[in-house]
Amino acid sequence: MKYDLITILGPTASGKTSLATRLAFELNGEIISADSRQVYRSMDIGTGKDLSEYIVDGVSIPYHLIDIVEPGYKYNLFEYQRDFLQAYNAIQQKGRQPILCGGTGLYIESILKGYKLVPVPENPSLRAELERYELPQLTEKLKTYKQLHNTTDVDTKKRAIRAIEIEEYYLEHEAEIPEFPKINSLVIGVDIERELRREKISKRLRSRLDEGMVDEVKNILASGVSPDDLIYYGLEYKYLTNYVIGKMTYDDMVSELEIAIHQFAKRQMTWFRGMERRGFTIHWIDATFPMETKIQKILSFL
Repeated sequence: MKYDLITILGPTASGKTSLATRLAFELNGEIISADSRQVYRSMDIGTGKDLSEYIVDGVSIPYHLIDIVEPGYKYNLFEYQRDFLQAYNAIQQKGRQPILCGGTGLYIESILKGYKLVPVPENPSLRAELERYELPQLTEKLKTYKQLHNTTDVDTKKRAIRAIEIEEYYLEHEAEIPEFPKINSLVIGVDIERELRREKISKRLRSRLDEGMVDEVKNILASGVSPDDLIYYGLEYKYLTNYVIGKMTYDDMVSELEIAIHQFAKRQMTWFRGMERRGFTIHWIDATFPMETKIQKILSFL
């Protein structure tokens, strides 16, 4: 096979997981998740793990990077790259096909582009020095290090200082930063028409609420995770926590969460289109095609 990896990406509710697991079944593959919230244990309904989809024709499809840390922990991109490589190498050593599947664009791009990431320690003396400056001056300083690809680095003074701290560390330790291995991946995108996507998102939200998503949040809070730590994970956990702690009515929670998920799906598609502009070839497959048609289409690229 000319590819080291097959990547399946798409917005929420597009049917990525069922396609990836069926493909894994056909190719003797294993799934590596690219979902920034499915790494957390106990956060099952709200993150849409849908683990039943990992059983295809009675065969359990092995998966990785799901249920690996406790809720309340702030898992980061560096840890994701490290854990991805560990899983990827293990799958290859078994002679099986690694399949990366998910909707967290940053995680996917960090693997396919091979971002060099290292855990950067705090530099108290540099921080103290930078505290004297205001945000516009810090932004100008940051521009001397790199091209600002997005403005989230500098939307607050604290973030700007951290970004400068990281750039300084990279300058001083350049020789020590390991190269991320080059991985040649076929990239498949699941293309779902906007109105159908909206319909599926709304239907799925109601079914997850019926499945006990509120109780899931109550149980996580009862286990000792603070409301703020759960709200940090956004979307379902933000709105349901605010409902559970009495800051929102049930109806407001449902309607505002539904809007937020629609907006999230739109942002996912914006990221994937951005990947294409940044040089990635994504082969888009219509989500409404029969499963067999989708599989045959992917196999034709291999």
